[in-house]
Amino acid sequence: MDLLNNLVDKGLRRELPTREEALAVLATSDDELLDVVAAAGKVRRQWFGRRVKLNYLVNLKSGLCPEDCSYCSQRLGSKAEILKYTWLKPEEASEAAAAGVAGGAKRVCLVASGRGPTDRDVDRVGKTIAAIKEQNEGVEVCACLGLLSDGQAEKLRDAGADAYNHNLNTSEATYGAITKTHTYADRVDTVQKAHAAGLSACSGLIAGMGESDEDLVDVVYSLRELDSDSVPVNFLIPFEGTPLAKEWNLTPQRCLRILAMVRFVCPDVEVRIAGGREVHLRSMQPLALNIANSIFLGDYLTSEGQAGQADLDMIADAGFEVEGAGTTTLPAHRADVAAAATAGGCGSHGGGASVCGSAGSADSAAEAGCGSACGGCSGHAEAAPAPARAEAGEVRSDLVAVRRRGAGTDIAPNA
Repeated sequence: MDLLNNLVDKGLRRELPTREEALAVLATSDDELLDVVAAAGKVRRQWFGRRVKLNYLVNLKSGLCPEDCSYCSQRLGSKAEILKYTWLKPEEASEAAAAGVAGGAKRVCLVASGRGPTDRDVDRVGKTIAAIKEQNEGVEVCACLGLLSDGQAEKLRDAGADAYNHNLNTSEATYGAITKTHTYADRVDTVQKAHAAGLSACSGLIAGMGESDEDLVDVVYSLRELDSDSVPVNFLIPFEGTPLAKEWNLTPQRCLRILAMVRFVCPDVEVRIAGGREVHLRSMQPLALNIANSIFLGDYLTSEGQAGQADLDMIADAGFEVEGAGTTTLPAHRADVAAAATAGGCGSHGGGASVCGSAGSADSAAEAGCGSACGGCSGHAEAAPAPARAEAGEVRSDLVAVRRRGAGTDIAPNA
């Protein structure tokens, strides 16, 4: 169809689609779904070949968050029966990270619940980064600690952090309905602080919170404007004990359309399928690899993910390959600018709008819960077998159970 041909041409040129085109992708029919996936796949292969980047979460501090993000099991007032513990020691975090690296993970994401870190917390995370990098040569480390104060992004960079995650989650117009203890502008400010410090910016969204197609397009355009290198796409899991416990709005087909829209708007960035993929995409996860080039290996923050070996088998069976530590993820035109920024610049990655001053727009809900001001790295996605879909308007009572393992238990995190 003309729509998809135009989107492929624009994606290969890194040209921004129109909002009407992005909305049209979300409005395609099930009969057109494979055509949509194939078109997005052409753009994905142009910039990332058939490589899949593996990321691994280490939950440094769980629960007891003072923020009220509606999607998050760690939120203020949450009744979800999650594991709660304070900071892991650097050696504990390093040991947990080593398990992910041994499974093929190229990036380790360090997440901590809370509004944002104190300077003492930043120093603590710096020691953890050093311990991980000492034990795992060549590993990338992304920090996800919530809202950053002035100078903290620079301290993390100097400590060895490669990236910083803070999700926008939803559009600016609807953000106030999801969270009231901080603003959309606060999130944009943190992404800009990370980018200006020379850290690779990782920022994404949560789909399935009752937002409109227009909201989804708004937040993805905002992420392009912020020039994020990585865009995690989370799919909400309605946690029992949270305000969004009754929201069950996604189908595998809907998830694929959302991923395709993100790929067309952000053609040359790392699009990561994050929290909720196992529950919402289910048997169609391999098809989604034709659109996205990155996933989390193993567990999430307060919930289980698909077994790591199952992920590796899925990648191989679908004809993809795990990206090695010696391979640069981003295409050369983005990687070169990112390297220059780390060397002391701020600059934009050339396909998006300005970085340092982008007055953005509106973090990641299935990912949501990545701790940090609930803006997390990968989301509270549960990965037990998906129950049957409820009829429209029916309240689900068979929600996926929250995992109970990690620090404070006899079972290691991400075991």
